Amino acid sequence: MPLLSKDKTAPAVIAETGGARVLALTRGDPSGIGSELALRAWLALHDDPAAPAFFIAADASHLQSLAERFGLPVPVVSCAPGEACNVFRSALPVVAVPGPLHGGLGQPDIADAPATLRSIELCAELLHAGEAAAMVTNPIAKDVLQRAGFAHPGHTEFLGELAQRLFAKELDGASVRPVMLLWSEELAVVPITIHVPLADVPSLLNFDLIVETAKIVARDLTRRFSLPAPRLAFTGLNPHAGESGHMGREEIDIIAPAIAQLRRLGIDARGPFPADTMFHNAARRQYDVAMCMYHDQALIPIKTLAFETGVNVTLGLPYIRTSPDHGTAFDIAAVGKADPSSLIAALHLAAKIARTEAATSRTA
Repeated sequence: MPLLSKDKTAPAVIAETGGARVLALTRGDPSGIGSELALRAWLALHDDPAAPAFFIAADASHLQSLAERFGLPVPVVSCAPGEACNVFRSALPVVAVPGPLHGGLGQPDIADAPATLRSIELCAELLHAGEAAAMVTNPIAKDVLQRAGFAHPGHTEFLGELAQRLFAKELDGASVRPVMLLWSEELAVVPITIHVPLADVPSLLNFDLIVETAKIVARDLTRRFSLPAPRLAFTGLNPHAGESGHMGREEIDIIAPAIAQLRRLGIDARGPFPADTMFHNAARRQYDVAMCMYHDQALIPIKTLAFETGVNVTLGLPYIRTSPDHGTAFDIAAVGKADPSSLIAALHLAAKIARTEAATSRTA
């Protein structure tokens, strides 16, 4: 059962506070497919009055030259965020992130890293200012950014740092704990440990991490996905969920006690179950999200089932963020054949979450 079914009749207005009716799209690594995806997403959505409007924080001249290179009939217009909704139906709105591009398509350059990060930061600032309803992020290349001095393991952690800094007053001393949810119509998953070496997972996995992650997931599935009592199914860490301790004791010593605590808190937490039997059709009908112990345990099944349409959603933030569930695809960036399906799904999901959260706030 999907968390949110696709809503093709929803109006384009996705929030009522601060006049924010538009989504903020980051540029991603300009040597990857992100810019092409933005152009193709605009072509797919601009003449549909029910589709969400978006602007991209990028360089307009780069987008225009790319449209001409790939033969895409996309007019590109630089504008302020508040003008984007009016512009969107006739042209792709661009909020300027100036600076010359150093890399070529498929040939990333670390000199482009500052502007790539500035695009993300600007979108977060506009969300805080009420000039956008949600952020959708194009793919970045973490290794390129880290060679340029990027201090975070990935997008998710950087977004958490921005939230902590920009929304400090609203958070009132509370800490931000970003949680990665991968969503599709077929399956939703959460990796409890994320961008860490597999060898480090057993030492990082602990009672508090599991409980706190699950509390955020349960809260945000209720608030942002309209699930009043979300069902969380937990995998084990070891083969056969440890087989009663014969293949490891993490299930007995850490995971099961955390699940018991979640149940005491009123959360529908189940497991731990063997990961190899949790993702077939009948099993997926028994839960709303699979809580997995490490990155690949979560991402392999969802990318197998929904590679073109999966969406990365960051829970635990004071703003809404979604992203396509794929990378920069440097190998095909110069070809002009990138598939925008996952980005379009991310835009639709961001708009729907924004509507749901706005409606929840009005009735709270």
